[in-house]
Amino acid sequence: MNPRRSDTTNRPDHSEPIILPPIAWAMAAIAGEALDFLSPAPLMSFGTFMPWIGGTVFAAGFALAIWSRAALRKIGTPMVPGKPTSAIATDGAYGFSRNPIYVAMLLGQIGLAIGLNNAWLLAATAPLYLVLRYGIVAREETYLERKFGSHYIAYKARVPRWF
Repeated sequence: MNPRRSDTTNRPDHSEPIILPPIAWAMAAIAGEALDFLSPAPLMSFGTFMPWIGGTVFAAGFALAIWSRAALRKIGTPMVPGKPTSAIATDGAYGFSRNPIYVAMLLGQIGLAIGLNNAWLLAATAPLYLVLRYGIVAREETYLERKFGSHYIAYKARVPRWF
């Protein structure tokens, strides 16, 4: 049997995301910066507090990503959506959100937008959210429910998708 195939179906033993999440985030950030280069759109009159606020939001997202990654490492399951999941993380950040790494990406994008005073970066957060929600998370949920059954369904019932 192919190790990349699920035991219960002939489907691949991974979530089949439409794009890898870091690539989606990079594309949103590049698009926001490119649009700002072509047609600058500040969020507001730039003040000295904007980089601090943006940096704080970005740092919160970064810390959440590290906390989430630690939980995945602890249980020995890969962080990459295109690889087989060996266990469901339910501790740490995963006790508060089923998708804390994606929340971290959104916080990072928002932090960059505020810190760089770039309305285009903030606007690019909406399509990034849609790609994460429907092109990645929905597929992960289907895969995890298929692979882990009632264990994952119970986890879904007690932990929200985002926060």
